[in-house]
Amino acid sequence: MGLQALWSLGLACLDGYALKVKRDLNNAVLVSLFVVGDWVTAILSFAASCSAAGVTVLFERDISFCRRYYELPCGRFQLATAFAFLSWALSATSAVIMFWLLASF
Repeated sequence: MGLQALWSLGLACLDGYALKVKRDLNNAVLVSLFVVGDWVTAILSFAASCSAAGVTVLFERDISFCRRYYELPCGRFQLATAFAFLSWALSATSAVIMFWLLASF
């Protein structure tokens, strides 16, 4: 998820720079780089979300770790996993939109 944050920050800086110098980013090579980057970060984000869900299920249901140790914030683990899946859904949507944009060239 750190890679996703860095990728999004880099794209935000590039968009801000393009707006500042009033330059258009409709270059086929640049858009194809964005498509590949978005797909890679979407796949890695999905893998991270699935692994977080697996650990949450392991702690909650399989070994009953959360029932034995009440001081663990298991509800926060579940919430963080839900937000990770939400982040994946949004980055996958961005990847599909960028793919459509590439196909329009």
